[in-house]
Amino acid sequence: MTGTRQLHTLQVGKGWFPEQSGGLNRYYHELLRHLPAAGVEVTGLVAGSEQVAAQSGGVVRPFAPSRASLPARLGRVRRLVRTELQQHPASLFVTHFALYAAPCLDLLGDHPVVVHFHGPWSAESLTEGASTLAAGLKYWVEDAVYRRGARFVVLSQAFGRLLAERHGVPTDRIRVIPGGVDTARFAPAESRASARARLGWPQDRPIALVVRRLVRRMGLEDLIAAVELARSAVPELLLVIAGTGPLAAELERRAEGPVAPHVRFAGYLPDEDLPLAFRAADLSVVPSVALEGFGLIVAESLAAGTPVLVTDVGGLPETVAGLSEACVVRERGPHGIAAALAAALRGTLALPTASDCVQHARQRFDWPVIAEQVRSAYAEALT
Repeated sequence: MTGTRQLHTLQVGKGWFPEQSGGLNRYYHELLRHLPAAGVEVTGLVAGSEQVAAQSGGVVRPFAPSRASLPARLGRVRRLVRTELQQHPASLFVTHFALYAAPCLDLLGDHPVVVHFHGPWSAESLTEGASTLAAGLKYWVEDAVYRRGARFVVLSQAFGRLLAERHGVPTDRIRVIPGGVDTARFAPAESRASARARLGWPQDRPIALVVRRLVRRMGLEDLIAAVELARSAVPELLLVIAGTGPLAAELERRAEGPVAPHVRFAGYLPDEDLPLAFRAADLSVVPSVALEGFGLIVAESLAAGTPVLVTDVGGLPETVAGLSEACVVRERGPHGIAAALAAALRGTLALPTASDCVQHARQRFDWPVIAEQVRSAYAEALT
């Protein structure tokens, strides 16, 4: 711990990661687990079941079930925030999701506010088919919350620019701190062959892995098209798609016909199997087409010693900066991804070694490193 002052924070999240998947929930879950070692006391509030308190040792409590009505969730989070601030008047208020912070704004008084900006909620909803009115209301909620922020933690320079441009946040309040990963948990503990045997994956095929929610902005349509283009150069290529989401049926239709033997849908991949899956793959692919602030799976794959191909979108190039320029696919669309896939799997694209990947992840993304940086941002908000 670098600081001498113990900070108390009230951290309002979205959902509890073991119950609800997603990058935001995973980040919140892991951040709160590592902050105490950096000198930050945490009290957490999320939408979730009664199991949240037991699983977190009482550190995080549910304010309402995640499926409760919106008015019930907003009313309940407001009541609990009021109680917590009365009991801990020196608390720093930290929000990870604008919707649940909004009903509490008038309770905050002089409490400093730190915003963890995980992405443009309103813009993301538009890409997934929300109406202009719904997106506009979400933007209004975001803007109201962000006006109270003393410091903003963003996952990449790309999202820092977006926050400043979209909401007028002064750049001197923005701190770029990447997402974290438990590098010890993802460290390669067994061979690729052993990992494949445990997962039931073929031993004699080059495997590319993508772990994503199956939604439009993730670029999975481009990736399937790229596999169809690349299969002639790499006849045994197999793409494993792990994840669930509203685009599942459409993606499965796209993977019919000649490309079918080259695409496997693995469905939901339990968190405990992620290190094994990354270890089993020859490489990972993150083919996002929009609104990608960081890409936690990049850090996780690297921690497992597996190189990653990322598109030149948002903060993705930043995650591999200093590791290898070869990891970034500069050409947009299926043809660019196909060319990179084929070159990587045929050995003509010099991707980083397993040891280089692991070292990069440990130096830049290990949670103790990240927690210290977050603590510094919190301390700034109190000055």
